[in-house]
Amino acid sequence: MTSRPPLVLTVAGSDSGGGAGIQADLKTMLALGVHGMSVITAVTAQNSLGVQGAWELPEEAVRAQYRAVVDDIGVQAVKTGMLASAALVETVAGLLAGTDAPVVVDPVGVSKHGDPLLAASALDSVRTRLLPVATVATPNLDEVTQLTGLVVEDEDGMRRAADAILAHGPRWALIKGGHLPAGGTAVDLLTDGAQELWLRAPRHDNRHTHGTGCTLASAVASGLAKGLPVPAAVREAKAYVTGAIAAGFALGGGIGPVDHAWRFHA
Repeated sequence: MTSRPPLVLTVAGSDSGGGAGIQADLKTMLALGVHGMSVITAVTAQNSLGVQGAWELPEEAVRAQYRAVVDDIGVQAVKTGMLASAALVETVAGLLAGTDAPVVVDPVGVSKHGDPLLAASALDSVRTRLLPVATVATPNLDEVTQLTGLVVEDEDGMRRAADAILAHGPRWALIKGGHLPAGGTAVDLLTDGAQELWLRAPRHDNRHTHGTGCTLASAVASGLAKGLPVPAAVREAKAYVTGAIAAGFALGGGIGPVDHAWRFHA
C-alpha cells in the first residue's frame, strides 16, 4: 500500500482565475508531494485583470470546514491566506491556537493588481491574534507597511521590518523583498531575531507573477509538514517559486500566473 503523504491545510480565499488563493495553494502542495486540504474563507470573482468582486463566508462555515478536516483527517502544517475581515481573522486565529501543527501566515492585504483583500479594520486582529500563532509570517513589503507603518526601501529596511513583525509574536519572519528596486536579484530575509538568512535568486524579467505569495507560503508549509526545519523549508520554497516565476505564462489580457507544474515539464 502506498504510504500517506504529509497533510497540509490551506485557509484562504478562492481565486476563480486559478492563479492565486486556494487554487495556487493546492497546486503547489500537489507539486511538492503533500496532500492539500482547504478551508475556503471567501469567494472572489477574479481574472488576469483584477478582482471584480469578493464575498466572505460566514464564520460558522469557516469553523465547520476547519473542524471537519482537522478532527477527522488531521494536519501537519497549516497555511493562511486571504481572511477578509476581523471576524474571520479572529475565528481562524482561535482555531489555529488549538491546533498542534506549524502555521505559515501569509498576511494577505492586497491582490497582485492592487485590489484590497483585507478590511482595514482587520489589521489590528492580524497583529494581535494571528501573528502570535504563526510559526512563520511571510509579508511582502506592502503588507509590512500595512502592519507596521514602515516603508522599506533597502535591505537595512528589511531588517527593521523583520524586527517589527517579530514584535507581534511569530517565531520567524520571512520578509519578501520582491518589490525592492534591487536590479537583477530578488532578495528575501528570514530571521527569528537571532539567526539571519538572506535568500537571493535571479530576478526574472517576467510580468506573469500572479500567485507568488500564495505559492511561497504554501511551499514553506509543505516543507514544514515534511519535517524540515524552518530555514530548510524556506530555502526549498524559494527555489520552487523562483522556478515557477521563470515559467510563468500569459493568461487573459492582464497578469498571468506562475507555473506550478514547472518541474514536470520535459
